[in-house]
Amino acid sequence: VEVCLSLAHPALKAFMCGSLSGTCSTLLFQPLDLVKTRLQTLQNIMKPGAPKVGMMTVLVQVIRTETFLGLWKGVSPSFVRCIPGVGIYFSTFYSLKQHYFQEGRAPNAGEAVLLGAGARAVAGVCMLPVTVIKTRFESGRYNYVSVLGALKSVCETEGPRALFSGLTATLLRDAPFSGIYVMFYSQAKRSLPPEVSSSPYAPLGNFGCGVMAGVLASVVTQPADVVKTHIQVSPSHWTTKDAIRYIYMEHGLRGFFRGAVPRSLRRTLMAAMAWTVYEQLMARMGLKS
Repeated sequence: VEVCLSLAHPALKAFMCGSLSGTCSTLLFQPLDLVKTRLQTLQNIMKPGAPKVGMMTVLVQVIRTETFLGLWKGVSPSFVRCIPGVGIYFSTFYSLKQHYFQEGRAPNAGEAVLLGAGARAVAGVCMLPVTVIKTRFESGRYNYVSVLGALKSVCETEGPRALFSGLTATLLRDAPFSGIYVMFYSQAKRSLPPEVSSSPYAPLGNFGCGVMAGVLASVVTQPADVVKTHIQVSPSHWTTKDAIRYIYMEHGLRGFFRGAVPRSLRRTLMAAMAWTVYEQLMARMGLKS
């Protein structure tokens, strides 16, 4: 295996490192994604004047009605999406960085945004059909048994077009998130003292930088995430404009920030962990991430 890894193309090594980091972070933080999706889709069925439902209420309700393992509902489409998806993201990111920054020059803030957004857009488009299935699994409204069964069911009942529902909202959420994240992350890492960067605690310092970058990027892109969830859960073909109008008319501006806490926690911790694991694995392979 080690011989194969040493002979592999650097972009393939980046893909493998990204896939492994995506596996770890997906398994750990799936419950937060499920709670976020339930909070956002609850908006559609709640009656006017009903008491506000929070993150902990949804968490307890899922454990009571679907058992503790119910929190990992949708983990199989999450794996199918994240393992190749994170791999595609990191290999694209690595390839773009190697192509445009050949002398080892670090990208500036604007270039980091474009680098992160470009890599995420490629991964987002490639994995969108599985993202739609994952969102439906987590919503609790569909009785899908498997990822393949769900893909077949959607194609037969709604047509292949439904697998690409929410493309605009997904790109409006993922590309800016990744661009902003990479910018803040790279700038924060640069500001770390040299004694931290070169010490055994460097991964911990990088993780802290990742958490800070993740919180900022999550807040900025939260409205696009709510819109995406509504489009993908709806069996009728909503446009981005339809979803925005519906959320605003029914719930006002606050509706666009529903599920912000579990999503921020998950996205922040997932991204911080994925980048930390990725960079450590790349360093082990003798590559600069």
